[in-house]
Amino acid sequence: MRKHRGRLALPVLVVALALVTAACGGNDNKSSSPTTQAKESITMAAFNFPESAILANIYGKALQTKGYRVTYKPNLGTREVVEPALLKGEVDSYVTYAATELTFLNISGEAGQATPDVQQTVTRLRDAYASKGVTVLDASSAIDANAFAVTKATADKDKLTKTSDLAPYASQMTLGGPPECPTRPFCQPGREKVYGLKFKTFKALDAGGALSKNALANGDVDVALIFSSDGAVQARNFVILEDDKHLQNADNVVPILRMPKLNNEIKDLWNSISAKLTTTDLVQMNKKADIDKQDPDALAADWLRTHGFSS
Repeated sequence: MRKHRGRLALPVLVVALALVTAACGGNDNKSSSPTTQAKESITMAAFNFPESAILANIYGKALQTKGYRVTYKPNLGTREVVEPALLKGEVDSYVTYAATELTFLNISGEAGQATPDVQQTVTRLRDAYASKGVTVLDASSAIDANAFAVTKATADKDKLTKTSDLAPYASQMTLGGPPECPTRPFCQPGREKVYGLKFKTFKALDAGGALSKNALANGDVDVALIFSSDGAVQARNFVILEDDKHLQNADNVVPILRMPKLNNEIKDLWNSISAKLTTTDLVQMNKKADIDKQDPDALAADWLRTHGFSS
C-alpha cells in the first residue's frame, strides 16, 4: 500500500495532502484556539524591596497562567534606574505607586501634580505617560505610602503620635532613608517644606528595607522611612507617625506597561487583579516576606490561588 501511494502522480498527491491538512485544522490561524496562539513575552521589573517583587510576581504569574512568557528582573534598583529601563524597552512593565511615579515624572514640570485623589492622580499619570509609549492601567485600592517611624520607646518618651510632633526634637535627630531621600520631594525636602523639620544628620540606608528597620531598632537613626504597609511595624514595635499635614498623596498600587505589549486580555486580567488587591493583603504578605522569610514568588502564587486567578 505504501509503495502504491508512493507512485501517485504529483498533482493527486498535492490534493490529497491538502485535504488531510484541511481536515486536521492545518495552518488556518483563524480556526486555532486562543490558547495555541503565540503570546507576548513580557519582562517584569521590580524595585529593590520585597513588596515590589511580590507585586511583580502577582501580575506576572497571572500572565503566565494565560500562556505568556514572563521574565523577571527583581531588585533592579530605584525608580531612577527602573523608569529609564522601561522607556528604553529594556523592561516592559513594573508595578508602581501612582503619586510617587507622577511626582518623579513631574520633576521637569511636564506632568500634573499628584493629589490625595487616586483617580485624579492616575489620570494625570496616564496622560503624562501617553506620549512616552507607556500605558497606565487601573489602580488598586491597595496603598503603600512613604511613612516615617520611630521606636515605641522614642514615641512614648517624647509623646510622638504625628509628624508635626517632631518639631522640638528634629534638630537633634538622625533621619534614615534611601540614598535618594535628600532630593525626593516627599522625603527629606518635604519634611522641611511642609513640616519645617531640619534633622541634625541624614543616614543613607535603603528604601524601607532591612537596613532602615535594623538601624531604627538599633538606635543608629532616630526616625526612618518605613512603608505604611510594612508588616514589620507591629512585629518590631515601631510607631508610624501620622502624616497630619498631608504631605503624602495617593500612592495606590498601579501596573504600567509599554503600549506595544498591551492587549485586551492583559488589560482585563490586570484590572481584575487590581480590583481585588487590598492594603490588608500587602501588610500580610509583607509580614510573611519580612518576618517569616517566605519567598515573594510563593506569596504571589498563594494570593493568585486564593483570589481565583490560578488553580
